[in-house]
Amino acid sequence: MSWTGGKDSSLAYYEAEKLGYKIDYLVTFVWDHDPLLAHPLAFIKLQSQALDVPHLVVEVSEPFAADYERAIALLKEQRGIGTIVTGDICEVAGHNSNWMVDRAAPSSVEVIRPLWHKDRIQILSKILELGFKVVFSCVKKPWFTEDWLGKALSRDMITRLVEMNERSGIDICGEQGEYHTLVLDGPQFKKGIQIEYSRRAENSLLYLALEKLTLEERKAA
Repeated sequence: MSWTGGKDSSLAYYEAEKLGYKIDYLVTFVWDHDPLLAHPLAFIKLQSQALDVPHLVVEVSEPFAADYERAIALLKEQRGIGTIVTGDICEVAGHNSNWMVDRAAPSSVEVIRPLWHKDRIQILSKILELGFKVVFSCVKKPWFTEDWLGKALSRDMITRLVEMNERSGIDICGEQGEYHTLVLDGPQFKKGIQIEYSRRAENSLLYLALEKLTLEERKAA
């Protein structure tokens, strides 16, 4: 599972299991010098524990296309990975096709995209219906303000995103990098995650600085 810790990869994980796939690894591709403000590795490692699925960090550097292909070939050779699941919803800026499909093709690794070209509002609504606990972890000015940080995804927040889309054209699911999320709990989680944080700003980015992370045991029924 190509894993960022956010809403799309979490829903794609759920949908892939419904299709009969078994997730053996969470794989996070990390670019050189990327501080991962939106999806801190410490949080993702805790998600790995909460999901009870091993987490692999794969470092990639420029030229990115060739290095992703090298990394995927190594995953296939060393880990026996023949299929990658992604939470991609649409083509992103600068790419007319799907990045992961193109990078996996030389190794003949299959790419499963359960959310590809699905309706944005239906995706967000399904996340709520399934009981995922999602918070906004990183947002971009000028579209968003600091008060979004740490807020839970809800019906009201979806309505606000739709209104922003109508005014400024942002992607309702943040596919062009307008915002990012972290998933604290969900149907495939064995444990939940509690966070304590402060809010920070860096240029046009507003983000959560995670200060304390705690695994939450399930209460006995």
